[in-house]
Formats: sequence, C-alpha cells, structure tokens
Amino acid sequence: MSIPIDQHERLSQCIEFLNKNDKQLNTLFYSQASLAKLEKGQPICHEGNSCSQLAIVLNGTARVYKLGENGKEITLYRVGQGESCILTASCILSEIPFPAFAVCDTNIEAAIIPSHVVQSWLAESSVWRDYIFGLVATRLSNIIQVVEDVVFRRMDRRIAGYLYNQASKGNAAISTTHQVIASELGTSREVVSRILKEFEHEDLIKVTRGTIQLIDLDTLRTKQHVS
Repeated sequence: MSIPIDQHERLSQCIEFLNKNDKQLNTLFYSQASLAKLEKGQPICHEGNSCSQLAIVLNGTARVYKLGENGKEITLYRVGQGESCILTASCILSEIPFPAFAVCDTNIEAAIIPSHVVQSWLAESSVWRDYIFGLVATRLSNIIQVVEDVVFRRMDRRIAGYLYNQASKGNAAISTTHQVIASELGTSREVVSRILKEFEHEDLIKVTRGTIQLIDLDTLRTKQHVS
C-alpha cells in the first residue's frame, strides 16, 4: 500500500498540505496512503458504519447528508478536491459510528488513509493537525449555517438562495429536478414544486422538464434575504 512515485507531483497539486515542507509527513503519506476510484452514485458510508479509513478527494465531489425517519434528506456539506470528510475524521478520532450518509456526487478519485495512520500522524505532524483542525472549523461553520437555515429561514427564501447560488457558478439554466432540490434543503418535493410555481408566476424562473431557467437574478438575490 503506497502511492506510486509517478503520481507524487500530481497529488501535490491537489493536496495543499503536501506543499508545506513537512518532509516527514510527505514520506508517511506517500508510503502509507493508497489510491482509489469510486463511481457516481456509489455509496461511501452509511449511518452507523464504523470508519476504517479517511479519504482525501483528488477529483470529483462527495455529498454528506442526513436522512430522516420520514424519508426526507438534507445536505450537510460537500467534499471537493483536496478536502476530506470531517465527520469521518471525527469518528476515527472518537471511535464512534458515522452519524450520516455519504455518496459520490460524481466519479471520484481519492487518496485513502487507514484510520490508525490518521491518529498517529496527529501526534507526529503539526501540518497534519492544522489540516484536520482547519477542516473542523470550516465544516462546523457550514453545518451551523444549515441549522440556522432550517430553523430560521422560510423555505421560499432558501429555495431562492439555492437558485441564486447556482447562478453565481455560471449556470443560467440549472439541470435539476424538484426532488433533488428537496433533498438538498430537507423538504418535500411537493413544497418545492409549489414554490417554484410561485416563482414562475412572478417571472423569476422558467421551469421545463429537468431544467430551471433563471430569468430574474436580481429579484432572486433580494428574495433570499427578505424576512
């Protein structure tokens, strides 16, 4: 189990901590980690599973979400290039079961680190500690924002924000479904359909099969912040 030497330069371009001049950590990483590929839609971890390894994403995106007893999903956060799932790291360090679900949003290539190695590196490398604690800070902020949205923001404001954020990524037309939006925001497909219909009547969007055309971005931006 190791990273082939011809892959070292490529991985250093994807993983920031490999450029921190910690030669000991780099040596440990390249000798003790391995590479893996996962397909879009493939489950990564189920709620209640034990965590035997930590993945750092090299290419692609993973989605971490909660599933309620009523079958509704809500996205907690996504894991992209150079990042790892902090819930997995927390489970490894605390030796507790995984408290959510994780799935591949896209095809993924990742560097895989065994759980016992994750713990030993914390004692040996300040660069690794900074990486893990930095993930904690970022993800904790993300999860707090999700909680605030669910508790304090009306669903029409949240959907307006979701649509506007997609547009800010350069997507004037979003390829999605009502169910996908519902799963992102932790609501039902029926609620999403009703609100999108209201937005369509206001000439903010145009809904077609599998696509939402964003027409009035200025109003969507304003609507997401209206109390």
